[in-house]
Amino acid sequence: MDKLRSIQVFIAVADCQGFAPAARRLGMSPPAVTRYISMLEEHLGARLFMRTTRSIGLTDVGKRFLADGRRILLELEEAENAAVGSHSEPRGALSITAPVLFGRMFVTPALGEFLNTYAHVDARTVYVDRVVNLIDEGLDVGIRIGELPDSSLTAVRCGKVRQVVFAAPEYIEKHGLPTHPENLKDHALIQSVAAAGSHAWDFQISGARSSVHVKPRVQMNTNDAAIEMALRGWGLSRALSYQVSPFIEAGQLKPVLEEFELPSMPIHVVHQEGRMVSGKVRAFVDFMVERLRTDKHIN
Repeated sequence: MDKLRSIQVFIAVADCQGFAPAARRLGMSPPAVTRYISMLEEHLGARLFMRTTRSIGLTDVGKRFLADGRRILLELEEAENAAVGSHSEPRGALSITAPVLFGRMFVTPALGEFLNTYAHVDARTVYVDRVVNLIDEGLDVGIRIGELPDSSLTAVRCGKVRQVVFAAPEYIEKHGLPTHPENLKDHALIQSVAAAGSHAWDFQISGARSSVHVKPRVQMNTNDAAIEMALRGWGLSRALSYQVSPFIEAGQLKPVLEEFELPSMPIHVVHQEGRMVSGKVRAFVDFMVERLRTDKHIN
């Protein structure tokens, strides 16, 4: 049995959530994919997939083996890159994850310049408003906002952001300014579910962190939708400072309750450390960190 090929086929089936789509991705026949999985399961003495007539899903063993399989392929790629000199010359497929608006505002412009500089690098982005496990999902580089938990990832600090409450000048002129977080109950509030799922906004009151219960009249499932609603003068909303700083600079939005803001949160670029960092990851991290550290919206 070709163990390496079997792992590659297994990961493709898990990612594509099916044997037929995995076969198309790999350029193989579905029966060949099935044979590889059967041989791998027989070799391991465990079922990797739960199969029904309509879908497949990973077993607990399969979930653990998926993470290990990704790590094995990553370490093999690192070893190959080092052997052919890619440790110093960036080349190969690079994958990056970031929060949606951060990715659109900062990563995408930088990535375009990076790819123009390094012709042998291809890129894939995953912009989602959740913390992505780089190892489990096979990604190279991530942007993290907030304090970092202990992990095996290497982190480089490159900026900071604040939670800000804001409204359009038209709304403030019509409804007035809240002077204390408790006044929010008297205002129309716009909540981004992507930013916070709970109905509590945190502030610093009398030197201590305090949660204020809010009752949003409108809940949006994306940050940019909530910001757009505020731009139209409908009410007060809350977001990270970088998400609204261009609108504040243009006078389209005004921050409120600034004296009650919590301390700023750090921004890090993180990547898997491994025994050696590939040239593509090292080059992109250095490039991204330099760009972010000089951006006035996050420093």
